[in-house]
Amino acid sequence: MPSAEPVQDTPVALSEARPDAPSAPRSRATARRSRGRGRGRGRGWVAFLFVAPALLVYAVFVLRPLVYTVWYSLYHWDGIGASTWVGLDNYREVFSDPELLGTIGHAFELIIFFSLIPVVLGLAIASVIRRIATSRLAYAGRTVLFLPQVIPLVAAGIAWSWMLSDSGFVNQVFSWVGLDSITRAWLGDFSTALPAVGVIGAWVLLGLVTLLLLAGMSKIDPVLYEAARMDGAGPLREFFHITLPSLRQEIGVCVTVTVIAALASFDIVYISTQGGPGNATMVPGLEIYYQAFSERQVGLASALAVVLMVVVLACVLPLQWLTRRGER
Repeated sequence: MPSAEPVQDTPVALSEARPDAPSAPRSRATARRSRGRGRGRGRGWVAFLFVAPALLVYAVFVLRPLVYTVWYSLYHWDGIGASTWVGLDNYREVFSDPELLGTIGHAFELIIFFSLIPVVLGLAIASVIRRIATSRLAYAGRTVLFLPQVIPLVAAGIAWSWMLSDSGFVNQVFSWVGLDSITRAWLGDFSTALPAVGVIGAWVLLGLVTLLLLAGMSKIDPVLYEAARMDGAGPLREFFHITLPSLRQEIGVCVTVTVIAALASFDIVYISTQGGPGNATMVPGLEIYYQAFSERQVGLASALAVVLMVVVLACVLPLQWLTRRGER
């Protein structure tokens, strides 16, 4: 009888004898994943090093002053001598003083001029420019509308102060058309000073809002408009059913920027009226400046600044939430 040949330890036999032993391909994949995780950690540190300078600047020039402002708001301090702990007394004064609360009310009134008017007019102007996008008139319109963003706000405030004065260009135009009865010193009248400041703000922000909306309209697929025209839709129906729903994100950005500009307004008001006549155009930013540097009430000014920051966040965060919710 032939003798039985010895069984050799082949790789198949070894793998069958040790079924729990990891295979070579799996080991290589695990090693690759480990190396990938190591490289990912290395790239994370490199990315952090790139961002670190910006974070440092933000912490020094934004977060640090913010912490100090909150801290100063708890003291009575003239900015020079010793400070006295008063706790929340400065905040109580902010909410109990009608003049300080009135400045916040003026800021909310400016939202109508700084936000509502530029966004509504910007939508209308951007729609017209989109229809004549290839003409020279469209290029000229974009240039003229964006000029207020190039002109320094100080120069714009001075120019508008001249035009809105008692003998300014605006009153001369009204006199030419026979409306002498409504001429007045627009920035010196208690009833028209705040709306006049709002008109200046609307003029400044209109160009920025229009360009943002034009950029949003350029992303809309032209096929949608062609299909609407084939179905017999007119310009108004195209605007309300195609343009307006497609610009939800851009409108949210415009409203956010303009609302912040209205609530934190300072330069235009300071140049044109300095808060007058009386306190008719006094806004929180200007009141903070006067309280800190004229009245030497640094603690009260800091408390008003903190309240203004909370008001801005309370207005902006819901707008951002509504914009992001609409995208979903």
